[in-house]
Amino acid sequence: MSEQIKHECGIALIRLKKPLEYYQKKYGTWRYGLHKLHLLMEKQHNRGQDGAGIASVKLNVKPGTKYFDRIRSNDSSPIKDVFSQVEQTYSGFSKENMNNVDWARKNIPFASELYLGHLRYGTFGNNDISYVHPVVRANNWKSRNLVLAGNFNMTNVDEIFQNLVDLGQHPKDYSDTVTVLENIGHFLDIENQRTFDYHKAAGKTNSEISEFIEKELDLAHVLETSSKRWDGGYAIAGMVGHGDSFVVRDPWGIRPAFYYQDDEIVVVASERPVIQTVMNVPIESVEEINPGSAIIIKQDGSLKEEVIREPKERKSCSFERIYFSRGSDASIYKERKKLGELLTEKVLKAVDYDFDNTVFSFIPNTAETAFYGLIKGAEDYLKKKKIKQIIDLGSDSTPEKIEEIINHRARVEKIAIKDAKLRTFITEDNSRDDLVGHVYDTTYGVVKDGIDNLVILDDSIVRGTTLKKSIIRILDRLGPKKIVVVSSAPQIRYPDCYGIDMAKMGDFIAFRAGVELLKDHGKEGLLDEIYEACKLEILKPREEITNQVKRIFEDFTIEQISKKISQMLKTDEINAEIEIIYQSIEGLHEAVPNDKGDWYFTGNYPTCGGMKVVNNAFINYMEGKNERAY
Repeated sequence: MSEQIKHECGIALIRLKKPLEYYQKKYGTWRYGLHKLHLLMEKQHNRGQDGAGIASVKLNVKPGTKYFDRIRSNDSSPIKDVFSQVEQTYSGFSKENMNNVDWARKNIPFASELYLGHLRYGTFGNNDISYVHPVVRANNWKSRNLVLAGNFNMTNVDEIFQNLVDLGQHPKDYSDTVTVLENIGHFLDIENQRTFDYHKAAGKTNSEISEFIEKELDLAHVLETSSKRWDGGYAIAGMVGHGDSFVVRDPWGIRPAFYYQDDEIVVVASERPVIQTVMNVPIESVEEINPGSAIIIKQDGSLKEEVIREPKERKSCSFERIYFSRGSDASIYKERKKLGELLTEKVLKAVDYDFDNTVFSFIPNTAETAFYGLIKGAEDYLKKKKIKQIIDLGSDSTPEKIEEIINHRARVEKIAIKDAKLRTFITEDNSRDDLVGHVYDTTYGVVKDGIDNLVILDDSIVRGTTLKKSIIRILDRLGPKKIVVVSSAPQIRYPDCYGIDMAKMGDFIAFRAGVELLKDHGKEGLLDEIYEACKLEILKPREEITNQVKRIFEDFTIEQISKKISQMLKTDEINAEIEIIYQSIEGLHEAVPNDKGDWYFTGNYPTCGGMKVVNNAFINYMEGKNERAY
């Protein structure tokens, strides 16, 4: 993606099923689980670079022994910083003590059987260390201690927050992280108290009751009762102080979560290939947590998947498939190739099927797989053309003529080269625009000045800022007759509210193009109509709210919007003709058939809260408020 978008966080959970002595003997270290956690987080570093944190719980320790450890970092390299801090902790212990498992369990931090890791992109709140997961709700009873880390955004934090206030609580912060932590914690307290009261009435002592609670704690019921008001996308992992743990997923499957288990270990991560790689297991061994369900791992290591909320129509995030997740997943790789392939006809039409005078390339690095698909489509077209040409030769066929036909290829070149170091240096100061113009370098000498078309594929076009201020400008220096910018994703017209940092309506170039088209057609008065309709809409009960912003696009085709975007991206200093091509919604669903979450393209939000957010976002736009809509 040419534009950096902060997005979905990553989670990693490890539960060792054997005593630490087992791993010391088999793998040469009791740190086996910690090493696997480190690998899971490194392999998911694409999911969050604003912060990282880990926490661990020691099982079956005696009173007076520390059983919980946590380290968090918002350093520029947070994963490295977290595990460097762990290693620094260990430097104070002798080799003999480090290898003494029993001593380590009692005295060394993170000598544990249960681990939780998190990688954060800050889409709600600040990047202060207090916002970095895992977050903790502490209590002197182990079974009331709650550690939480998640990949989630709630659209109705205000409602959940107010419910906590109505219960008499005083939450320490207004954010979805703290609100969800306190929400689950409240019902965890109730479940503890319910079990306590039951056994107290039966004449059990308090210390006996603590043991009963730890064995009988019904986490499924805790999650079921606490999640009733949740509106959003979530994959939330948690640990309770006595050793139970869980990962719960939203009913629409918006946020991803996968797990693997054998007789030694349970592993949970946000992405399937990460588990495959770290555990060296085939794809069939990795299970997806079902939408609306939670896997619950008891203190004894037993695992069960429980239905927490009634599953809804699957609306898992298609942006995961297009861009966010690692492309090493077998299904994602095929889907991205198909997205590129399905654009072939539009692209060839844009260059008048002129292979001799067209250079094909892509924006590094995530668009590369879709580019392979586009080139496959182009080669398939050429293959059919070559067969016809050879047949048409008839008796005039010669080896030289056939060779000339066979050697006809799409011209593929590496044109754009990302300067990653410069990108990290860019800030929001007065020189930003000039620096943005140099984020990419180009390869000179492969485009014929004034003759060639230049096709450049990106996986999505969100704001258009980098295209206008950087990419198109530097591509134009190569002297192409025409620049065709191709997006493997459809037009992004609406805000996301489930975990991607695309919350402001005015940021989207497709939305701005729709507004400009209304003005071009003398229909700008519709904006005021929609504004008034949105204000009335958000006053309705949540389940009755509809997306009024769709009306902006009703009278315009995808091609009209794309043409307007092309005009908006072409400045006076650009000599080449500019054409923008987008994937269609139909093409998206053909390429990605099992993950149909497309609300940022279609405005079809799976939750009531999403409908409210899109109307709020438009109200903010019309009122000139540069703020989030939830």
